[in-house]
Amino acid sequence: LAIANAGANFLGLPLYRYLSGAKACLLPVAMLNILNGGKHALGSTDFQEFMIVPVGAANFGKAMQMGSEVYHSLGKVLKDKGLNTNIGAEGGFAPQLSSSKEAVEVILAAIDLAGYKAGEDLFLALDPAASIFYQDGKYVLSREEITLTSVEMVDYYARLVSDYPVISIEDGLGEDDWPGWLLLMAKLGKEIQLVGDDLYVTNMERLERGITGKASNSILIKPNQIGTLSEALAVIERAQKAGWTTVVSHRSGETEDTTIADLAVATQAGFIKSGAPCRGERLAKYNRLLKIEEELGESARYPGKQAFYNLEKMKSWK
Repeated sequence: LAIANAGANFLGLPLYRYLSGAKACLLPVAMLNILNGGKHALGSTDFQEFMIVPVGAANFGKAMQMGSEVYHSLGKVLKDKGLNTNIGAEGGFAPQLSSSKEAVEVILAAIDLAGYKAGEDLFLALDPAASIFYQDGKYVLSREEITLTSVEMVDYYARLVSDYPVISIEDGLGEDDWPGWLLLMAKLGKEIQLVGDDLYVTNMERLERGITGKASNSILIKPNQIGTLSEALAVIERAQKAGWTTVVSHRSGETEDTTIADLAVATQAGFIKSGAPCRGERLAKYNRLLKIEEELGESARYPGKQAFYNLEKMKSWK
């Protein structure tokens, strides 16, 4: 990263332009983590992240406006229900909820309160981080007091996708439950995005196994997880060549460094995760993307629903 930034500074170029040349014009769709659970908010929910995806926006700036309005509306919904509005590690609210379904329902109420339509203006995305509750070959959802097999966990997700406007699930199964991932792909892989994070850890060898076995249709990219920018770029290129979507991501422990914003634009990643529209280390990335969109001017493009280009029948929901 230091060498890339030095090269960009020497040439007087923004980092995204230095990495990609003139082709960089695609802004990513933000996946905003507005309700935190799991290890990011102990005792809140079994699932770790509940995100909103503003696909109905005309540009990145409007997408952030939509996301911010829903985020603040969620605070009002939680307060009206007598639930706490403490903030989790990634800036999202961390109320004590009985189930993941309840978390989804309060977010849907917030979308409605903000004046938007779920399943049209915004979809939902989940990151259960299932490796955390995968124990002895079973999925232990302690808040819901149920223990599920891989098959039952896949059916659990299928019901969520059927009942709610969920368009993406990240780490829905344990990082070593490869058979479970194949079941999940067979069940939902044509209509929603299935993202591997712990499954791949931005590692080329694990990615190749996933591509060969058709274990998912998307990968999360964390540059400091694999260790070098060159390796991260190679993983992105390989995933995109396989027809997968790519999601450039922050970490739960973050700084105000904005490199991932430039990386998302440079690689035309399509998606970015940087937490809620709250806390300086999260907002820094989103603010950088707003600046990039301003710099690109009329050439800037926001993909919206087209970011899910590899879904055969993108989920519709009413």
